[in-house]
Amino acid sequence: MEGPVVIFAETRNGKLRNVSFEVATAGKKIANNLGKELIAIIIENNENTLSHSLGIYGVDKIINARNPLLESYSTDGYAKTLSEIVEKINPSLILMSASAMGRDLAPRLAARLNVELISDCVKLDLNNGNIEVKRPIFAGKAFITIRSNSRIKFITLRPKVFTAEIFDENKKAELEEYNIDFSGYKFKSKVKEILQEKEGKVDLTEADIIVSGGRGMKGPDNYKIIEELADVLNGVVGASRAAVDAGWRPHSDQVGQTGKVVSPTLYIACGISGAIQHLAGMSSSKWIVAINKDPEAPIFKVANYGIVGDLFEVVPALTEELKNIMKD
Repeated sequence: MEGPVVIFAETRNGKLRNVSFEVATAGKKIANNLGKELIAIIIENNENTLSHSLGIYGVDKIINARNPLLESYSTDGYAKTLSEIVEKINPSLILMSASAMGRDLAPRLAARLNVELISDCVKLDLNNGNIEVKRPIFAGKAFITIRSNSRIKFITLRPKVFTAEIFDENKKAELEEYNIDFSGYKFKSKVKEILQEKEGKVDLTEADIIVSGGRGMKGPDNYKIIEELADVLNGVVGASRAAVDAGWRPHSDQVGQTGKVVSPTLYIACGISGAIQHLAGMSSSKWIVAINKDPEAPIFKVANYGIVGDLFEVVPALTEELKNIMKD
């Protein structure tokens, strides 16, 4: 494999996202085994500690692409920027997160580069100098191992599956500014307004603990009991598609095939039967606890721990017990 290893370091509101450190760690391990340089491409970032932030996770060089037109994310603007830089670098491997941005951006970039894309991978290995990846298929019911023959291997990694690791606490990456020229380029869309959720709310895809409610919650007002449990655990609240379709929770809280794919350390499913679309979005969680009054609910097949009972009795009791434990 010729050329360096390249990652796309994702930012939000001018700050690096946790998924960027996960991708950097995975990239560094491959780069070390191949004896290659690890280069991070970042777009329109003004963070003064950028060099150190990514350097400690193994990044050797950072290319910071800049243009006022890139201040807000646009698929075609980012795809053009990345493709231009990648063609100059000619890497052997590109890695980025299978986040909301990554799922939108990666296919466009792959099309521009005319290379294969292997998406949403949960394992990355090097076998006799060849990269092999493992990804879920059939809505998470099975896994497939893939080896790409593309001139540039392009892979997206599922968030929260790969652990971020510090390689050198004192390392600073080389920083290079790259000014991209959009003169004569016609953007297909333009960002007019950005509506953000309340400050400080952790994105579901980056949460370590998620407490989700489904149709069994019986209404939006009842979500306060799982919100209390999530607060005690310092977690966030999720929802099934049925709950979102009913208007009980916003779409940003939806976990599943048509919502967000999550891989937290702990996932607590309250009143969720476990439709295959929901399981596809959370089955890679490290620990799954299911609370449901139906002992035949499919969610129990993937759960590490199951509680058969009325969630309106179980969840408050669990919350109170956890509060007592936290006091001690």
